[in-house]
Amino acid sequence: MKLLIIEDDINLASTLARRLTKQGFICDVAHNQSDALLRARQIVPDSILLDMKLGDDNGLMLIKPLRNLLENTHIVLLTGFASIATAVEAMRLGANDYLTKPIDMATLLKALNNETSELQTSIDDAVMSPERLEWEHIQQVLHSNDGNISVTARQLNMHRRTLQRKLQKKPVQQ
Repeated sequence: MKLLIIEDDINLASTLARRLTKQGFICDVAHNQSDALLRARQIVPDSILLDMKLGDDNGLMLIKPLRNLLENTHIVLLTGFASIATAVEAMRLGANDYLTKPIDMATLLKALNNETSELQTSIDDAVMSPERLEWEHIQQVLHSNDGNISVTARQLNMHRRTLQRKLQKKPVQQ
């Protein structure tokens, strides 16, 4: 099974490629958007492991061109900054799975092997922490403003730099 890993962190990309090769995948790596589209055309992968943050670029913007180029390829979006808004957007754009870092190899293999029935999680009745709720709300407003931090900060009645600091932090788990 051919796999294209699109990850800007060279060390993580090589580690993933090495580990997934041991699992039977034929791995190829790209570190930016233009290289990713070129490699995708050349190797026509069965699956793509796409990082959401590619340097200064957003991996979400790559989903639609990849989906248009490779209609039947399984696309797994991997992110360290998960939010409901980005998960919904990723699925709307054509990603098959949305996983958060750090991730264990078993979960990653299930996603890449398209074993989605075991990946789906049910929404439990637990209440979100205030910090997590704030993170989700910020992500939703930021998404509705097409990533414009200044407009989002004004809408949230928050200083722009404060918003930028909050966006640099990893989301709080439930």
